[in-house]
Amino acid sequence: MSSTPTPQEFRRAAGFLAAGITVVTTRLGETDHAMTASSFTTVSLDPPLVLVCAQRGTRFLEAVLSTGRWAASVLDSTGQDAAGWFATKGRPLAGQLDAFAHYPGPVTGAAVLASALSVFECSTTATHDGGDHVIVVGLVLAVDVPSPQEADRSGPLVHFRGRYASLDPTH
Repeated sequence: MSSTPTPQEFRRAAGFLAAGITVVTTRLGETDHAMTASSFTTVSLDPPLVLVCAQRGTRFLEAVLSTGRWAASVLDSTGQDAAGWFATKGRPLAGQLDAFAHYPGPVTGAAVLASALSVFECSTTATHDGGDHVIVVGLVLAVDVPSPQEADRSGPLVHFRGRYASLDPTH
């Protein structure tokens, strides 16, 4: 084992971490910004904090830093098309959400995907250097979770070893 992995070695090792997939959104003026993130996680229950890592130099990072308000939609097993689209670099901003049912979050106004398993609406409380990414910490202002009956309709979309998969919600 080498002491400092190459980027390729690091990517391969990190591929063994199964990660849930979210689409994180913000609205700057009249423009929606969105990105796919597997680097989204809870930080604290009290106060309720989450974090997302956004790549430096992206339109999304600039927008989320400007607005300070954002939403994360946790994708279900049908979300592969959304995950792929919002991970596409250089896609046009205008109309980028048109192919996916969505609505403005009631607290932040950031787009929320209608098919999301759960939603977190957040206000940025801190940012931290994360190498080629910025770690954005958000105070959770509101959540949307499915009813117990709806919770078993679909499992989450996960990323593992470079591929998408889903988990059976009944196990």
